[in-house]
Amino acid sequence: MTALLEIRDLHASVGDKPILKGISLTINPGEVHAIMGPNGSGKSTMSYVLAGRDGYEVTGGDILMNGVSMLEMEPDERARAGMFLAFQYPVELPGVGGMSFLRAAVNARHIEAGEDEVDQLGFVKLVRGKARDLGIDDAMLKRAVNVGFSGGEKKRYEILQMALLEPTMAVLDETDSGLDVDALRIVSEGVNLLRDPGRSMLVITHYQRLLDHIVPDYVHILAGGKIRKSGSKELALEVEESGYAGIDDAA
Repeated sequence: MTALLEIRDLHASVGDKPILKGISLTINPGEVHAIMGPNGSGKSTMSYVLAGRDGYEVTGGDILMNGVSMLEMEPDERARAGMFLAFQYPVELPGVGGMSFLRAAVNARHIEAGEDEVDQLGFVKLVRGKARDLGIDDAMLKRAVNVGFSGGEKKRYEILQMALLEPTMAVLDETDSGLDVDALRIVSEGVNLLRDPGRSMLVITHYQRLLDHIVPDYVHILAGGKIRKSGSKELALEVEESGYAGIDDAA
């Protein structure tokens, strides 16, 4: 079986500062992996490098999705190939209508797959069906992207994007950041609805509480730019009890 995502000895820098110092990770179709680690360990850098964000330079190693290297792909090419990144802090896009934004993104994926674009009426029906599951009403859909949204609304809107785009590889960068208990439950339920044998997820988080809702198959501890320890979901509980101190010292 070909791995859906394979990270091979990945090194990356921001400016002159090395951040990732040799990460290797294999994610097979249908698996959910969690990355945990202290502040400054490289978690968000890893998500940005996977998505191809400007300013993050890969200095060694490779990233393959379905056996194809992504290093020369622009962010939009990676997205059309099936990579999705949910941001820790989703940005506002004043003047960009939510429905127009979502339809343009979905049709870009359809064109990439050689499929017909979705017409306006069909798209409205599609969005409303998926939005209902996430507690997103029509008033939210009519607003500019993320403008005036609460933290919880922004995260739900991102999961709606994920539901519509149907990526094969979803990276969730600290999706629990800034969420209260109710918002965390709603967002997590939306993510769990999208678990699928053909879709893999990489969940990046500080805290074990998110993993009570989105239960991973594997947990990896990142410290000092490297994966220091891997295990089952019980590893997250171990970290919750003992903290990162021992792992951080080793790094």
